[in-house]
Amino acid sequence: MAAVTSTSGEAGGSAGAAVTGRRSTTAMRRLDGVLLLDKDAGPSSNAALQRARRLFDAAKAGHTGTLDPMATGLLPVCFGEATKFSSDLLNADKTYRATLALGAITTTGDAEGSVLARRPVQVLRGQLEAALARFRGRIEQVPPMHSALKHAGRPLYAYAREGIEIERTARAAVIARLELVAFADDLAEIEVECSKGTYVRTLAADIGEALGCGAHLARLRRLRVGPLDVGDAVTLAALENMDRAARDALLKPLDFLLGGLPAVVLSGDEARRFVQGRAVAVPGCAARGAVRACVDGRFIGVGRVDAVGLLAPDRLLATASSPVAAQPLKPAGGGP
Repeated sequence: MAAVTSTSGEAGGSAGAAVTGRRSTTAMRRLDGVLLLDKDAGPSSNAALQRARRLFDAAKAGHTGTLDPMATGLLPVCFGEATKFSSDLLNADKTYRATLALGAITTTGDAEGSVLARRPVQVLRGQLEAALARFRGRIEQVPPMHSALKHAGRPLYAYAREGIEIERTARAAVIARLELVAFADDLAEIEVECSKGTYVRTLAADIGEALGCGAHLARLRRLRVGPLDVGDAVTLAALENMDRAARDALLKPLDFLLGGLPAVVLSGDEARRFVQGRAVAVPGCAARGAVRACVDGRFIGVGRVDAVGLLAPDRLLATASSPVAAQPLKPAGGGP
């Protein structure tokens, strides 16, 4: 199942579909792999995805967590069969560097909204540190109206644009780490590691209310998604200045997103049974649950090993992308 999602600069959101398309001047390629993109401020995540897809002439692409247009940072892009194996990133913790503008409350909770109120800022560093401490651990957040969360089949932001306020239920989120990076004038820079479902804009506004002066999110940069780091990402501008070979060399392999899963090595016959949707006995495998299935050093899909050591297929590569040749199985008795 492809896991391309919309999180609007937050750590959770609604799922979307992978993007496919054609260009009239260049043939689209069947391309499989993962690109770590460092999104610029301005374009939407979908616009950044489309530009990357065109640069690689990729027939199919999807991303694993939307950033708002104003946000920058890590946007993992999956090409081709990689979209099948990106679901774990949806549940991964995210790390952000956020700048809070104290003393101003906006309609959207960020810099793109209109200012609703201004309050004097008389906050000392110690007071700010104490306020941040209140938001570490498990917290409750009311989703903002300007979010992709659905109500009666429509995203909340659609109601907000019509001036309609929808009652929302508070949701749980976990703030694993929340640190003050810098504080000068009315700007506070924080770094936050949070769970899926965390609204960073709401966190900024809630911190402002705790300080009594109000606040909104002035800037947002995503530093990490699970084990993936923006330091390993590339910008669209850099990609545009490369030739095809240099761009292709940046692609991570199909199973790059599955590094946390143990690998099970299959023989040729076992691999052919596996890709045909049949369970395979792996008595020497100590792992249980989800695993990466490989043959001859090549990834062929994800399976699950049960309590008795039987490996059942879960998500498989399409035939054209699989390294397993379409050869008939040997007879059970080992005949020719």
